[in-house]
Amino acid sequence: MSAETNGVVRLVMLGPPGAGKGTQAERFAKARGIPRVSTGDILREAVQAGTEMGQAAREVMDAGRLVGDDIMIGIVTERLSRPDTRAGFVLEGFPRTVAQAEALDAMLDDGAPLVVVDIEVPEDVLVKRLQIRRICGACGWTAPPGTKVCAKCGGSLVQRTDDNEAVVRERLSVYARSTQSILDFYHRRNTFRSVDGDQTEGGVAADLSAAVASVLGGLR
Repeated sequence: MSAETNGVVRLVMLGPPGAGKGTQAERFAKARGIPRVSTGDILREAVQAGTEMGQAAREVMDAGRLVGDDIMIGIVTERLSRPDTRAGFVLEGFPRTVAQAEALDAMLDDGAPLVVVDIEVPEDVLVKRLQIRRICGACGWTAPPGTKVCAKCGGSLVQRTDDNEAVVRERLSVYARSTQSILDFYHRRNTFRSVDGDQTEGGVAADLSAAVASVLGGLR
């Protein structure tokens, strides 16, 4: 039975900071009735819940270090084992290394395909987007342009301290270097697609849906 026939949609969203991954992931997940799994969210959840992996992550972050593969893989493994992911999920922020990508393949060993979509946006466009981006100072929600207050908690919107041009360009450079191996890992698969992110939110959403449909339809 194909993944499309049994309703399973497993999607990994890739793309640089400012590409709109979070917005598109949330929109797609809501339309399909599947959970959006953001590694930032589940990491915070694990830390707050005091799970074994959460405690390990807290110790690493408190020491000012990046959370390593073992902890991230453990946290994602736990999240994807929950019943609400049986019909699929949209995964954002993971994998970020080849080791994480290989671990994700091992988690999903039942034959249902993993669709990987990379949202591509020119660097100059990303810089402009990030310089005007505002987030909620209370809950961290990223606000669409023109928003005055947080739609989730009503908090005040602020600019991230690292959303200035010099820092943004360095972050984009780091992203490009660190994720090239992931793109190479997935690019050779027939379940990989690229989407033009330099268009309206609705246009990106339409192209994203079409990309997923082209993968699942081609696997019948």
